[in-house]
Amino acid sequence: MSEDKKLTELESLQLITNMIQKAKGGYHETGIGSLLWGAVVGIASFVTYLRIEYGLELGFDIWLIVLAAIIPQIFISTRAKKQAKVKQYEDDMVNAVWLVYGLTIFGFSFYQLIVPGVTKQIILEEGWTMMKHFSNGAKPDELITPFTPSFYSVYILVYAFPTMVTGMVKKFKPMIFGAIITYILFIVSCFTKSGMDMLLGTFAALFCWFIPGIILRRKYLAQRSANV
Repeated sequence: MSEDKKLTELESLQLITNMIQKAKGGYHETGIGSLLWGAVVGIASFVTYLRIEYGLELGFDIWLIVLAAIIPQIFISTRAKKQAKVKQYEDDMVNAVWLVYGLTIFGFSFYQLIVPGVTKQIILEEGWTMMKHFSNGAKPDELITPFTPSFYSVYILVYAFPTMVTGMVKKFKPMIFGAIITYILFIVSCFTKSGMDMLLGTFAALFCWFIPGIILRRKYLAQRSANV
């Protein structure tokens, strides 16, 4: 009876240990989501940089690819949720952070789209205009349409937020390092023109999402092969 009891206790301890290990490894991030967003944001930012600096025109708004990426992201998220064997409590927190991040980006986009037009209307109603005056007299004064200067710097700042939270919660150092680099890129972007901001945004997308996505994908495939 004593040996049976010891065996039962040992088996129970082993069962608990296995459950803990499964819970720790339950978060199997495939890396596809990070690769997707790193690619589309990086491409859109770089093409915008080329448009501003070199006059590249594609005939359509390149940022539409970011909007289009929402469809496969929904599919990826739904599929991953169904395949997840163990759900950790912090997954809900991370998901909430990314949801708030998405709403924030939407809010920024809405602000950038609406505010200049509203400002222009207010200016017209008040009877004054914005003019670009060349102090050296090289060119005549030009009428300026209201715009948000270097607003992409704020986007770069926000890119780092969910990445840092995810990296800290999941203890995934590539995302933590990527977020730190992105914060540095944000500081640099405060001293550069809009075109260069787009190039810095390209690097931010690579360090925040694309490179960590590659690492995640390799780990996921290696773990999947080991479990086969």
